[in-house]
Amino acid sequence: MPQYLVEGCGLGLRRGLFDQLKDHQSSFYEAVDFIECAPENWIGVGGSYGEQFRTYADHFPIVCHGLSLSLGSPAPLAVAYLQQVKQFLDSFNVAVYGDHLSYCSDEGQLYDLMPIPFCEDAVIYVADRIRQAQEILERTLTVEHISYYAAPGQILTELEFINAVVEEADCRLLLDVNNIYVNSINFRYDASEFLRGLPGERISYIHIAGHAVESPDLRIDSHGSPVIDPVWDLLREAYETFGVIPTLLERDFNFPQVSELFAEVERIRQLQQDFTTRMVGA
Repeated sequence: MPQYLVEGCGLGLRRGLFDQLKDHQSSFYEAVDFIECAPENWIGVGGSYGEQFRTYADHFPIVCHGLSLSLGSPAPLAVAYLQQVKQFLDSFNVAVYGDHLSYCSDEGQLYDLMPIPFCEDAVIYVADRIRQAQEILERTLTVEHISYYAAPGQILTELEFINAVVEEADCRLLLDVNNIYVNSINFRYDASEFLRGLPGERISYIHIAGHAVESPDLRIDSHGSPVIDPVWDLLREAYETFGVIPTLLERDFNFPQVSELFAEVERIRQLQQDFTTRMVGA
């Protein structure tokens, strides 16, 4: 069986949840096995937020999933930023760090995750930048395939592009089942077939999240609503395809009561336990 640096069920740590989490700390500790944060949101943060973050960092294993590395950008790699990130990861003994297989900057931040052209030249370019980042961080990077709404300059399929990048860069993959589902609706492909084509041996952990329905053929990866049943089904299929993999719930806004989030985390745990029980009994 693959060995993972975290295990069980996780929750994305967002500042908008802090007041509720502080009031339900014991339930938080019982419901969740690991947490995720974007390091750029916490580097140098002090005060009450910094103190509360350190409390959770002392209790949970942490994975870090950044927003600013901009692996596909035409601008030089952000070396100073990576050095800050490395110090943060070392300080909090972070188990896994990664960012998106996208770009979000050139001479300034775009504040959105833009798709990298699916072509061979981009594979070579991005893989080289990932290797540079790994040398600076002294860690293997975990990259996430993104949701996207246009594919300029596409020559390879999305699946071919993802597989080629992680192989060329010798890095890890963050599997996002909601992104697969959203893209499968928007670009009319088979989500199950796409899932089965990913390199399971390179997966570090899984994201699951909710999305917005704009129309029958357009979904927006919002992270602002509950996970829907077809995405839960795809998570179950991921376990059936690759085995139980650590899985984290993302929720970025429209926060419900934390009891509702804990219930979604518990649903992840139940799927993991159900699969493990079936495998033991097989």
